[in-house]
Amino acid sequence: MIDAEGENVGVVPIKKALEIARDANLDLVEVSPSANPPVCRVMDFGKFIYERAKKEKEAKKAQTKVEIKEIRLRPKTNEAHRGFKVEDARGWLLKGNKVKVTIRFRGREMDYPEIALEDLKEIAEALSDVSTVEQPPQMEGRTMLVTLAPAKGVAQKKEKEEQASP
Repeated sequence: MIDAEGENVGVVPIKKALEIARDANLDLVEVSPSANPPVCRVMDFGKFIYERAKKEKEAKKAQTKVEIKEIRLRPKTNEAHRGFKVEDARGWLLKGNKVKVTIRFRGREMDYPEIALEDLKEIAEALSDVSTVEQPPQMEGRTMLVTLAPAKGVAQKKEKEEQASP
């Protein structure tokens, strides 16, 4: 048993442990039930629950969730339109999101996958300063896709620049 001050009291019968907790006007909480003998602590249980919830909330806030954004193109997409899409992708990558570039084939466009492959390579090359190719170009049914992940350090570098120049 551990008392309210955090000092080890030693092995104590349950009745005596409850009496000590009642005298301190606190609760007797079983901290480690799997230990032999089980470890109990005299503490304010409400405060303990509150502190644990607060720590879990902080841990959840520190966690980063990576979103996958998608750009959809066709083999016939013109250069200007593709340029707008690539700039959108650049912004997403700088924010730390992954980007999936998809080229969808229709009809006879399936006969010329090398056109789409060339487009995907050009897009990956254009974004190579802020990204790395996570999944190389591959066919999935009537679509060809490549997945780009943000380059390590680019997102943090961008954040530091934004914080430095308000």
